[in-house]
Amino acid sequence: MRKTQLLLLILTILLSSCAVIRPGEVGIKQRLGKLSNKVVTEGTVFYNPITSKIVKESTQTKNIKLLLRLPSKEGLSVQSEISILHRLQSDKVASVLKNLGRDYESVITSVFRSAASDVCAQFYAKDMHSGMRANIENEILKKMQVNLEKQADGIELIAVLMKSIRLPGGLASSVERKLQAEQDALRMEFVLKQEKLEAQRKIIKAKGERDAQIILSEGLTEGIIRIKAIDAFKQLSLSDNAKVIITDGKTPLFVNDDSKKNEKKGKNKKKKTTQK
Repeated sequence: MRKTQLLLLILTILLSSCAVIRPGEVGIKQRLGKLSNKVVTEGTVFYNPITSKIVKESTQTKNIKLLLRLPSKEGLSVQSEISILHRLQSDKVASVLKNLGRDYESVITSVFRSAASDVCAQFYAKDMHSGMRANIENEILKKMQVNLEKQADGIELIAVLMKSIRLPGGLASSVERKLQAEQDALRMEFVLKQEKLEAQRKIIKAKGERDAQIILSEGLTEGIIRIKAIDAFKQLSLSDNAKVIITDGKTPLFVNDDSKKNEKKGKNKKKKTTQK
């Protein structure tokens, strides 16, 4: 019985003096309030529970979410949801805890507020709602890194993300009107371009038809006309319908021979002159 109790006591002491460090976190032994510089990444750590304890900190990427009103260059206040992505460098966790404590995220938040106010005051409110947003985020991140290095080394800032930006009511309406006007202008430019292309197409088509007519008229000789006439009469002969064909007796078509008319006019003139 006593052996069993002794074994249980020893087992309890062993369990209470053992800490398990999981993946994605580190452990630092703190003995009599003093942090050790040795960092344990994964595995089991034994310590004296009477004089020591194991401080665990995550080295995974964390997200600090903030909802702030940021100042703009024209003095307006822009509401935005902010995400600050950061993580601790495993080999410098002891330095962060010694200088900033376990509530180091509040320091990150304070540094962000200062950096964001300085940077956003250099941009117009509309810039935060346009393609300039990435530039603003990068400038804030750079300024935060400089300020944090003065506080402690070991916090890695990954990104600053500005989300759900809400412009003041009047400015939002004016920006929307401007964007709508720009879209209307682009649409009108597209329509005019299409009309211009259509006009050019019609001109090219008309020129082609004109050139075709000129070429066709130049190629229509008297012999070709007779051949076409004969082909037309052949097609008519194949029809069962009754038909009347009027010709001058010499050609298979009714042809107004201007040359013969002119000859008759000339003869008539000669007769008149002889009579006189």
